[in-house]
Amino acid sequence: MYEWLKDFQNISQEVDYLEFSIERYKTELKRWVEGDLQDVHLNEKSKASNLEEIIQKSKEALRIKQDQKQQLIKLISKFKGLENQILRMKYVEGKTLEDIAEELCYSSSHISKKHAEIMRIIRFADNTAAMS
Repeated sequence: MYEWLKDFQNISQEVDYLEFSIERYKTELKRWVEGDLQDVHLNEKSKASNLEEIIQKSKEALRIKQDQKQQLIKLISKFKGLENQILRMKYVEGKTLEDIAEELCYSSSHISKKHAEIMRIIRFADNTAAMS
């Protein structure tokens, strides 16, 4: 149930980590090219000597993950039902429960209760699957 939410969260985390890694590699490369490590001699087996290649591979992996994320968002946008709308708006679009209630013309308390109910169901399903 709601596997798409887990998939979306996992892909989002992977995208975030790849973006972080690329920036970290770029910073490291800059140190080797024009910074405090520019006078250190490298051999071809060292990781630092392959930073440009690592950055390129990471950028390609990032592009693939971003494409997967966009495809998943496109799929999620087709889901119907209040539960899916709440989860999509909260976890994909980043809206607050209050904003969701206003947009869907429900009371904040109803949306909050519905969200709590959905999360209990998801946790129960996860615990049941983990025990199997």
